[in-house]
Amino acid sequence: MKKPFLTLLFTFVILSVNSQTIFGTWENRNEETNKVDSVIEVYEKDGKAYAKIIEITDKNRQDAICDKCEDANKNKPILGMNILTGLSKDGNEWSGGKILDPKNGKVYECFIKLVGENKLKVRGFLGISLFGRTVYWHRKK
Repeated sequence: MKKPFLTLLFTFVILSVNSQTIFGTWENRNEETNKVDSVIEVYEKDGKAYAKIIEITDKNRQDAICDKCEDANKNKPILGMNILTGLSKDGNEWSGGKILDPKNGKVYECFIKLVGENKLKVRGFLGISLFGRTVYWHRKK
């Protein structure tokens, strides 16, 4: 009786802790169709948050390159590309880093914040966050 209870308790704790973090895999959905167009892994390195594209759902775009990028990512494959770099934890959000939009090749300042167990607010902006765009990533199940 004791062993199954402890196993169940341990499983519950692991799942609830995992769902309270920005780290893990997230689905980026097309704003018009709500279909998943890519899967992104958010990970921690040296106390900062980063993210890379680990899956592109459109089979015709698997080999897409960032031809609109102007930095070191120019003409590099989008699959595997780091799109979120160097965010630091600031209260209940992560900020101070950059996000790359591989569709237009532009790099923006950004912040991210959990807005539910399975929803991540991603805000990219120029200068001040008033001038920008927000997208929501959904935790991959």
